[in-house]
Amino acid sequence: MMLEVSNLILLTSTTNIRHLNIMPDYETISVEKRDEGIAVLTINRPDKLNALNSKVHAEGVAALDELRKDDSVRVLVITGAGEKSFIAGADIGEFAGKTSVTQRNVFQERSLFNSLDTFPKPVIAMINGFCLGGGCELALACDLRTASEKARFGQPEINLGIIPGGGGTQRLTRLIGETKAMEMILTGDMIDAQTAYNLGLVNDVFPAEELEEKTFALANKIAEKAPIALQMAKEAVKLASRSNLDEGLRREVDLFAVCFSTEDKEEGVAAFLEKRKPVFKGR
Repeated sequence: MMLEVSNLILLTSTTNIRHLNIMPDYETISVEKRDEGIAVLTINRPDKLNALNSKVHAEGVAALDELRKDDSVRVLVITGAGEKSFIAGADIGEFAGKTSVTQRNVFQERSLFNSLDTFPKPVIAMINGFCLGGGCELALACDLRTASEKARFGQPEINLGIIPGGGGTQRLTRLIGETKAMEMILTGDMIDAQTAYNLGLVNDVFPAEELEEKTFALANKIAEKAPIALQMAKEAVKLASRSNLDEGLRREVDLFAVCFSTEDKEEGVAAFLEKRKPVFKGR
């Protein structure tokens, strides 16, 4: 769920970028592609601290559907426009007049959170500021999270008389443990980037001026790997916290075997034996 601001955007350098016009009428997000196989999805409502509203959800889901089918995209980076906020939460103005039934239906349908969680390619949240409420939940639905030292995290829904509804009680607990997740959700307090790192909520914390460079270095490193193996690895790791050990091990073996049917596996082995860098093609 989200609180005061939310938005997905990508902040990238202008070199080696070509625009991917998935839908020419996007109003709340932007999507760009880098030549290195990296796409950047930006939530673009900086005047609202990138708060998530129904339009952001609809456009974000539509963009992910297109990126899912684009074989040239190997890694997705998500960020928020401006310097203050990644996504500060939900657009609270939309809560007025909503009933329990309408809100339940919204979150049971194809929400942006679940579309990210099931996106087959690696997703990195580049957190450049406030990451609160739905913004924190959106980051939790990503695979990796990098943060500016200025970033702030929290699930402040309790202050509105509600609870997280976009996966906060579930994904946060699985990520940092019940004790600290309970504290964050019951108090509604914000934590700083270093605390988030110590809890395991984010993978890395960087000076604000280095966030983009360091995040894309990580994205590039991942994008060089075999695309099918990346997808198999992502599926296997996610299953680890969602199944019992026996089920997880069986699925891991199945996914491991799938990799042996790919051209990339042959290329990876050959490159290793020939002491050269592999060139993976996603086949």
